[in-house]
Amino acid sequence: MKQARELVKAADIAAMNAVRSVHTLNPNAIRLKKSVGDMAGLTQLGAHIITLMPGHESSEYHRHLYEEECLYVLSGQGEAQIDEQAYAIGTGDFLGFARKGPAHVIVNTGSEPLMFLVVGQRLEQDVCDYPRKGVRLYVAGDDESYVKL
Repeated sequence: MKQARELVKAADIAAMNAVRSVHTLNPNAIRLKKSVGDMAGLTQLGAHIITLMPGHESSEYHRHLYEEECLYVLSGQGEAQIDEQAYAIGTGDFLGFARKGPAHVIVNTGSEPLMFLVVGQRLEQDVCDYPRKGVRLYVAGDDESYVKL
C-alpha cells in the first residue's frame, strides 16, 4: 500500500539527516533542523524538529510583526527568554508567539540536547525586529534586507 505524502512516519523522521544551520546575526544560534513540514508538502507553514545542543540558542532574540510561530518541547530542558524575562522550559511545554508579540529566543541551558517542534507561518512578506542588535529585517519573497534601527 502506498503511503500518503501527508503522513510522515516516525521511522522516516528518525532516518532524516538533520541540516545544521547558523543564524545570520548570532553565531551561537546553531540548530540541527529536520523539516517535517516540507516532507509533508506544506507550503504555507514551516514545521521543523529543532535540536539545540547545550549552550546554543535557537536564533537571535527577535519578534515578528506579521508572522506567528509556536513551539512544543519534545525533550530536554532550556530557557525561554521572552520580553527580557527568563523562563525555564522542559518536555511537554508549549510556547506561542503572536504577531507583534514580545521578542524571544530559546536557549539550551541543560546538559542534554533540547528538542522541540517549531511551527511558523511562511508569509510572502514579514518584518522581524532584532532588538538586542538594533536591526530590522524586511522580507519580500526571496529578498531580505537588514537595516539599522
